[in-house]
Amino acid sequence: MAKKGQTFKRYTLETKLEAIRFRLEEGLSYRSICEHLEIRCKSQVRDWVQRHQKGESLKDHRGLWNRKHSDSLEGENAYLKAQVDFLKKRHPNLLGE
Repeated sequence: MAKKGQTFKRYTLETKLEAIRFRLEEGLSYRSICEHLEIRCKSQVRDWVQRHQKGESLKDHRGLWNRKHSDSLEGENAYLKAQVDFLKKRHPNLLGE
């Protein structure tokens, strides 16, 4: 879980592809890839390799649900309803039932 004030490092697409190449073509260990490319966590590289093998996008999706400026009222409404539903499931005792 993230701590208050914690910052996260974002890696370029080129770095991600280079890490994948090191793993798949050269057979380097996750630890050596992290040391070579200065990546903080080997599980991050493992995730990139798995997503690449599944054909999924390597784009950064952080902030996707942070909608301060929604494109439409319907979209903002759906987002807020999803937040309420999540909170109801997470904290059912807050409903007063």
